Amino acid sequence: MNIDYTLLHQITFYTMFVCLALAVFVAVERLLFYIFTLRHARQLEELVTGHKGPLETLPDEMIGHDSVPAQAVRRMIEERSRVTNAHDVQSLSSAIFLALKARLQRNLWVLDTIVTAAPLLGLLGTILGIIETFTTLATSGVSDPKGVSGGIGTALLATALGIAIALFGLAFLNHFHDRVDRISEHLKVLLLRASINKA
Repeated sequence: MNIDYTLLHQITFYTMFVCLALAVFVAVERLLFYIFTLRHARQLEELVTGHKGPLETLPDEMIGHDSVPAQAVRRMIEERSRVTNAHDVQSLSSAIFLALKARLQRNLWVLDTIVTAAPLLGLLGTILGIIETFTTLATSGVSDPKGVSGGIGTALLATALGIAIALFGLAFLNHFHDRVDRISEHLKVLLLRASINKA
């Protein structure tokens, strides 16, 4: 069976470049999303804290927004009239929080997968590159030592690239988990204050 290790080696590199592009896209999209969401959560928390009167009279540009904090306040305003005791209010707050937290964590699984897969792809690329080098040696002999060392260097580059992509993704993934935790705390405070504010 004749296997084209050169082609497989190239496919591995292309796959890692796709992973890198995907990681950059997700990182930029989530970074902008978390910056905006955290800023809006702080603004809305200050507004709800200092607001006199029912939350229905809050400015529409703040609670009519599509942001996660605005959705949390809107849902609490819409649903709290249906609950009659503190236990139901707590259950409602938890349900709204859990429903919206999924939006905060969206696409983080992509970064998590890339962090796990990139080093493995790099190792696969290295193995295929070394097999390619030894296959070339077997057919043509050691007539050009520079060619052999160049082939092994290219093979090891795959591992380096895989580790670099994983480190890039891991740094952003950890940062985003911290952002999710911080925004979650603001959401809990917002839901609590919205639940105790009565018309």
